[in-house]
Amino acid sequence: MNRGQAFLLLVIALVSALVLLIVVPFLEYMIASLILAYVLYPLHRRLEGRIGSSASAFGLIVATTVAIIAPLVYIVSKFVSDLRSISSGEVDLDTAAIESRLSELLGREVDIELVDLLGTAGDQLIRVLFDGYTGVFRFALQASVGIALMLFLLYYLLRDGPAFVEWSKDTVPLPPHVVEDLAKKIDATTWGVVIGHIIVALVQALLAGVGLWIAGIPNSVFWTFVMAVLSLLPLIGSFLVWGPAAGYLFVIDEVTAGVLLFAYGVVIVSLFDNYARPILIDQQAGLNPGVILVGVAGGVYSVGFTGLFVGPIAIGVLAATLETFRTEYDRM
Repeated sequence: MNRGQAFLLLVIALVSALVLLIVVPFLEYMIASLILAYVLYPLHRRLEGRIGSSASAFGLIVATTVAIIAPLVYIVSKFVSDLRSISSGEVDLDTAAIESRLSELLGREVDIELVDLLGTAGDQLIRVLFDGYTGVFRFALQASVGIALMLFLLYYLLRDGPAFVEWSKDTVPLPPHVVEDLAKKIDATTWGVVIGHIIVALVQALLAGVGLWIAGIPNSVFWTFVMAVLSLLPLIGSFLVWGPAAGYLFVIDEVTAGVLLFAYGVVIVSLFDNYARPILIDQQAGLNPGVILVGVAGGVYSVGFTGLFVGPIAIGVLAATLETFRTEYDRM
């Protein structure tokens, strides 16, 4: 390596570090724009031949805002509102009936205060997800700017997507056949994660949330959001919410509602998960559910709500890259 090459590599390293420092605060939104562009691009290709590339991209952004982003903003705001209410002790559950029932089952007085226990749990969730109460306002401001940036990037990714992909392939210092093989693995893994684990988890949580709402469980939006994360857990998933919810209805003497909620969870929610997940995931991503679980937990803890999407995809891309490296290394 001569002095010119060494200097150029040093400049690339320094500028890359500076760019990373600049984009880190909005990295999750940039990745979210890549995910949305990836999912919407097949539809964009069909529309651009009829109405033009720019009009198609703009129309898909408007549709995405109405169908996904606006409802998601409402759900997140409602989730935060319910979480703050729970942390301050404003719980709609009939805690007196629960404590009385526990005392009957145990044969002695129960010393725990459920309101205080739930308040502590809500307070801890706020601290973990938002780094404290002041972080809620900082999150709202950053989210507003981030969503605007995400939509702006989505427009150009849809319009100039093929050119960006080709530039990426040409820039990667690997043989063309290796680049194509890696691209196919990443495509299959990403599609499996997005359409498989994430979509199945969200639909399962929505189905369970509708059951909670019909059964009259308080803060059903909050618990639906919790189930969206828990639904990525293998085997148990959203049962950790709707199962105790059915038990709660039994405790407060709403037996019919409890039986119906439990039957709904077993027949509708669980069967959907058992049939949809293998079809949409195992045939595409080829990732173990435990690996996905690590990605979800680490992603949410590291970057917040969007880590629910970013974490599993990052691990999936890593797995695809390692597989390509292993294959090519064995050939050499």
